[in-house]
Amino acid sequence: MRPLRSDPPRIPTLDAQVPDADESTLSQTWVPTRRILGMRVDATSYAHAGRQILRWASRAEARYVCVATVNNVIEAYDDPQYGAIMKDADLVTPDGMPLVWGLRLLGVSAPMRVYGPDLTPIVCRLAAEQGIPVGFYGGEPGVLDELTARLTQRFPGLRVAYRASPPFRPLTPDEEQRTVEDLDRSGVRILFVGLGTPKQERWMAARKSQVNAVMLGVGAAFDFLAGRKRQAPRLVQRLGLEWLYRLAHEPRRLWRRYLHRNPRFVVLFAAQLAAERRHRQTRHAGWRDSKKPWTSR
Repeated sequence: MRPLRSDPPRIPTLDAQVPDADESTLSQTWVPTRRILGMRVDATSYAHAGRQILRWASRAEARYVCVATVNNVIEAYDDPQYGAIMKDADLVTPDGMPLVWGLRLLGVSAPMRVYGPDLTPIVCRLAAEQGIPVGFYGGEPGVLDELTARLTQRFPGLRVAYRASPPFRPLTPDEEQRTVEDLDRSGVRILFVGLGTPKQERWMAARKSQVNAVMLGVGAAFDFLAGRKRQAPRLVQRLGLEWLYRLAHEPRRLWRRYLHRNPRFVVLFAAQLAAERRHRQTRHAGWRDSKKPWTSR
């Protein structure tokens, strides 16, 4: 399949009001966290996520970052093992607009979307500036060729130290071991993983103790950035209708994800909000009763 002809997507700029931080400032960086159907979501930003990832990578730390959508939340809700993987992630960004709205409804002030196809070039730009080698794991061979060609053209200093397109079947133990050895020899410090949810999160969690790199599960970002698939227009994304755009383009692959999981999320999250509201009301009523003067009969 030939790549679609399209202009490179706009790269969100790092927040100009966030100064370049020294080591002590970065160590104090904190972002609010909320639980959406029990799954942790961090109210991060492109500036925070980009700098945190580069900080970990400069120290050759083993970390994994998940960019989360409704699909991740429902998968974690249905599968406790997968839920534990998301809980143990070093950073969970709100990739989907429903999670941004969820953070706002749970009391986070001005949360923002941190979208995998936008976060990827931001991290690549920072890695190029700092000379940190990156790698790509997943996607079809032709996609990786086009992806790395486009990224190195946009960021001339970018060092792509590793790339691999694994087969769709499960790897044998020998193949898994060779992959880990190849990653170790490459010296890669940031590894973008494009295997799709939930496969990429399971893969990253299983490799965290074996790979001295920051792994980012970025889903369909490889196809979008390589020009193989069209991204929804920005207005459609801001309205939270990207799922409808993608469903119209890939109905056979995505119908179950969007037509089954999205309605479940709405119902379950509404129930969560209602339960939390009742809890607050009960707690407030108890507080008012405790303030009433005691009278004897």
